[in-house]
Parts: sequence; structure tokens; C-alpha cells
Amino acid sequence: MPKRRAASRPRRSVTEWAVRGALAVAAAGLGTLSVAHSLGYMIRGSDPRRAHALAPWDGRITALLSEQLSGPGASATDRNRADDLARLALRQDPTAVPAVATLGIDAQVRGDSAGARRIFAYSEMLSRRDLRTRLWAIEDGVARNDIPGVLRNYDIALRTSRIAPDLLFPVLASAIGDTEIRQELVATMARRPMWNNQFLGFMAGNGSDARATASLFEALHRRRIMLPQGAAPALVSRLLAEQHLDDAWRFYAVITPGVDRRIARDPDFTANPASPTPFDWQPVIDSGVSATIQRGEKGGIFDFAVPPNLGGPVLRQAQLLPPGDYSIEGSSIGIEQADAALPYWTLTCPDGRELGRVVVPNSAQVKGRFAGRFTVPAGCPVQQLQLVARPSDALSGVTGQVDNVRLRPVSR
Repeated sequence: MPKRRAASRPRRSVTEWAVRGALAVAAAGLGTLSVAHSLGYMIRGSDPRRAHALAPWDGRITALLSEQLSGPGASATDRNRADDLARLALRQDPTAVPAVATLGIDAQVRGDSAGARRIFAYSEMLSRRDLRTRLWAIEDGVARNDIPGVLRNYDIALRTSRIAPDLLFPVLASAIGDTEIRQELVATMARRPMWNNQFLGFMAGNGSDARATASLFEALHRRRIMLPQGAAPALVSRLLAEQHLDDAWRFYAVITPGVDRRIARDPDFTANPASPTPFDWQPVIDSGVSATIQRGEKGGIFDFAVPPNLGGPVLRQAQLLPPGDYSIEGSSIGIEQADAALPYWTLTCPDGRELGRVVVPNSAQVKGRFAGRFTVPAGCPVQQLQLVARPSDALSGVTGQVDNVRLRPVSR
């Protein structure tokens, strides 16, 4: 049977080939543009000049280049170029807020404050998230002594920009020495902005004026605004290190009502704060030493264990005792050591002077009671009350508990 010849494919016309070629070229062109635009958008933050060369039609990228050219060290030529690019960016994308900010900043630099205000008002209508707009508004508010307006713009910037805390926290921290600014800041923070704890933590350890920080923290405490954990101890430590002793005690007394400067705090170990200040009991944990404040049968109890042949402080509390005579007494549980290895209480001055030692006897003796006296001389304004463990060659080292300790003026 004869084979049937396969049907031949129809030949395409020259016009069809031309159309296909044009489409292929267009697709390649669009692909190139798409790749260029994607690459430009990826590097817009790190290299806006190159990004603009890759995608000169993108208003957002053009706006970022105008922002770069209008920086603090820009020349007059740079600012003219930045203005041209900013206007181009707004023609390409009317919502390009960085371009509006560029025009506003350049107007301000040229001394056109009224024009700058009009431009930045338009910027704020477009978006509240532009950091340069917020920074200008802060400076403008400072110039007009508009403290509520300044803090409103601080609040907006800190809520809308990830880099704003690095820029603004040091400036705001340095301003709280002004009573009016501090009062307005307390009112702002009473509204619980999301940056509260971050700023308060910064202030505790890095604020330029520790005493102004204490005044701020006291005002916040009176408004029932909680401080972040660790802020109060950090501030008390700073105040003591800077020799602001009265300020340190005043702040501590505000956050710890009922304390008395003439006696040791928390004699029965019942407070046990999560983040103790130097004026609270602070267990010392070092070189394998175990020291904790725990709940006991009749309240709190201090428990410690020191490995054999090691010694040193296991518990401390800072004091601001006026010159005079003081008694110390309390009781222990579970201490069994040779006389040379018995722990003792000591009160020391900042220069290392010991004002005496009161040995804690074995707990089987006199029901574990200990008692003694210290004399605080003039010229020793701050003291450390410490329980010190002495090295022991016993296999178990030095272990024991203290269930109460009282340091107070000697009655006359």
C-alpha cells in the first residue's frame, strides 16, 4: 500500500516573522528594564546614585538621590541639583515624601523659613513616617520654644523610625535637666508610648545627668508608671558611683516607701526584689559560691554554700549611716565550722577600712545567735555591710543559713 506523504507545514509570511521578531525584542527589552529596575530598587538605600542610573524613571529612587545630595555638608551646587531631582521625583511619583523633605530642608538652609514650613506641612500631609520631616519639626519647635510640639514630634519619630532612638535618645536625655521639658516628658510618657521602656533603660545607664534622671524617675513613679526591670538598680549604682549619695537615697526612698537611712533594710529577708538595688540585699555569686535568698518557715532566709578552701563576701548591702555607734544581731542555722573558719559580718568604708568584725558562731551554740557593734566615724559617708565566708578545709566547705539580721543605732 503506498505511503501517504506527510502534510507540509504552512510557510509563515514575512509579516508574521516581523511581528514575532518585534515581540521578541520587546520582551527582551522589558526583561532588561525589569532586571534593571529590580536591581536599582535593591540598592536604593546603599547607593542611590547608581540605583538612579539603573532606574531613572522611578520617583522613589530619584527622591532618595535628592536626599543624599542635600545632606549636612552639601554645597550650593549640590542643593540646586538636589532640588531639580526632588521636583523630577515628584513628577514621577507625587507621593515621594523624601523629595518633599529635600525641598523643605534646602529652603530652610537658604533662610526661607516660611517656605520650609509650607513644604514640610505638605510632607506631613503625605506621611508622618519621614524622619527628616520629624527632625526639622523638632528643630523648628525648639526655635519657637514649643516644648509640647517638640515632644509630639519626638513621639512620632520614635514610633515610626527604627533608627530614631539612636539619633534622638541622647538628645532627649541631655534635655531633661530642664524642669519644663521634664514635666512635658512625664506627661508624654504617661500615655505609655511604645518606646517608654527602651528610653528609660537608656536613661538609667547612659543619661548625661544622673540626678536629673532620678528626678524624672521619681515623677514617673508618682504617676504610677512602672520602670523597666534593672533601671532603678542601674540608676542607684550610678548615683553612688558619682557620689550623689543624698540623691541616691532620696530616689530609693521614693520607690521603696518606709525605709530608714539609719538601719539596714529587710532584716527578715522577706522582700527579695527581682532586681535589687545596692541598698537591698545582694547575694554574691562567684567562683562556685552559691548564695540565694529563699522563702523560709517564718519568712525569708539567706542560704549560702562556699566550696572548700575558698572565701569572700557572700552577701552585701550598701549603707548611708550617719557617724555613731551601731549594733548588729541576728541568728543562723546549719553553720558548723572550726573557729578559724567561721563566717563574720563586717562594715567597711569606701577606702577599704574595716569598722569591725562580728563573728557568726556555730549554730548549735546560743541558738545560733550573734551580736556585736560597729562605730561609724566621720569621713565614711557610705558603707558596705557584708557577710564574709572564711576558707575552710572541711569537705563540705562552708554552708549555712541566716534567717534574720538587724543593724541599727545603739540606744542611749
